[in-house]
Amino acid sequence: MPGPITVFSARKIITLDPAVAEATHVAVRDGIVIEVGDLDDCAAWGPYTLDDRFGESVLIPGLIESHGHLLDGLLWAKAAYVGPVDRHDPSGKLRKGINDVAGLVKRLKELEASMKDPAQPLVGWGVDPSLNDPITPITRHDLDQVSSTRPIFLLHTSCHIAYVNSATLALANYAAIKVPGVTRDPSGEPTGELLEMAAMMAAIKAVAADMIGGSTDAAQFYNFAKVAQARGATTIVDGGGSTYFDPAFLKAALAATGDREFPARIVAHNNGITVPTAEEMIRFAASLEGKGNDKLIFQGIKIILDGSNQGFTGRLRPPGYLASGANGLWNRGPEELRTLVPALHNAGLQVIAHCNADQAAELFIDAVAVAQAKNPRFDHRHFIVHGQLLDESLMRRMAALGMHVTLFSNHLYYWGEFHRAHTFGAFRAAAMNPAATALRLGLVAAAHSDTPVSPVDPLLTLWCAANRVTAAGRVLGPSERVSAYDALRMMTFNAAYLLHRDHEIGSIRVGKRADFAVLAEDPLAIDPMGLRDIKVQGTIVGGRVFGAAA
Repeated sequence: MPGPITVFSARKIITLDPAVAEATHVAVRDGIVIEVGDLDDCAAWGPYTLDDRFGESVLIPGLIESHGHLLDGLLWAKAAYVGPVDRHDPSGKLRKGINDVAGLVKRLKELEASMKDPAQPLVGWGVDPSLNDPITPITRHDLDQVSSTRPIFLLHTSCHIAYVNSATLALANYAAIKVPGVTRDPSGEPTGELLEMAAMMAAIKAVAADMIGGSTDAAQFYNFAKVAQARGATTIVDGGGSTYFDPAFLKAALAATGDREFPARIVAHNNGITVPTAEEMIRFAASLEGKGNDKLIFQGIKIILDGSNQGFTGRLRPPGYLASGANGLWNRGPEELRTLVPALHNAGLQVIAHCNADQAAELFIDAVAVAQAKNPRFDHRHFIVHGQLLDESLMRRMAALGMHVTLFSNHLYYWGEFHRAHTFGAFRAAAMNPAATALRLGLVAAAHSDTPVSPVDPLLTLWCAANRVTAAGRVLGPSERVSAYDALRMMTFNAAYLLHRDHEIGSIRVGKRADFAVLAEDPLAIDPMGLRDIKVQGTIVGGRVFGAAA
């Protein structure tokens, strides 16, 4: 028997559906939208309860974080935030950034002094020398000032680099590790900087095993959702590194997301990051089919090709990195991709590929072309994550192959000046994250924060896509700016499409889930420079109201 009807009123409802673009009321029953229009339209469905607490607000479709990592929630639970960017923690408290090595060492000393067990590792996260003033590398000598006996592990904000002290190097036996990415000084000794997974793995296993899926702490799931919900997100993607295929981890995830108080939906990409082979990826994905719940959905396989652009490990086509002409590192290289992507494609899976720089994107496009030539599939929706240096020729190939993209627009604000001066130069920095060109060429383009790389904040992300302004106030590539409407669509319907969820979420339409964000202002009626400052007054997930942001 159908449940009771609730009618939500608003000053304005922006549906992002072409049939009924605006309304003042939306009727919800059993978590589903049953009518959109005015009060009389909604009343035609029978007796209802009017909820007018948001009567002076603006309702939009629930915002969608199209690429992030559950690791964000785990880091808040298990490690200390010591990065240069101000961030709100899951309780809403503002954690001020530390943007120099001296300040970092001071903070780490305070944390170390509070630790009772002398053998317990000190784990921190969010550091990024490219955002420090001055830009100074972090070395084992800096961290040895904090402790020469306690293992220390600091995760770079990109999650592609780590910094460790001498105690960690010794504990993990880096004297015997000969892999690319272990940075060394002129004498051949490790500096303490570890680039990419192959170099980082021994340190992670030795002192920070939780970061590769070892924790079933319920707090990680709630933290992940709470930070996103506070900024209007009703769906957030866990981008592929979590071990849901482990029975204990899956049980913990289902228990947390099954709680009616859980504040957001999670779309989890199957793990193609720490799982080594295509056969295992396919087997694990099959084992999770149908295992989710109303707020936990499994979709696609996530793989990583290259690294971090600001960490100089993204894979670039010529001329390479600014001044040096150097290139980055492969996490999964050309030979492997030629067999991996076709295997996943042939298994009927959606493939999501981390490609930060253009050589990596080109490699993935080539692999999809091979797969499509041998086994054409309609509506596969393979997509690139980040795609920061995609150009028109690459995107035309993507459109022809049915591929799409979620762009890392936040990089323009946080790292735009660094990229201009140190990684890419003026032209390529202005061409980064080309949202306007992607939309013009027919790609379905979304945008994302890649949390914990940058703070999850969909309003900031759409502000970045619409304005392309750096932290220093410079506009990078003004012709790649998009309208507020297109930016909003990138963070709602387009993101839902990439996740194969556009039939359920992404717009406010009869028959879709009742997932809304409640804003204090109309994002389509203000100066686009004000988009990031709009106050989020709450969210509605499946018709259930969740609290306003702190």
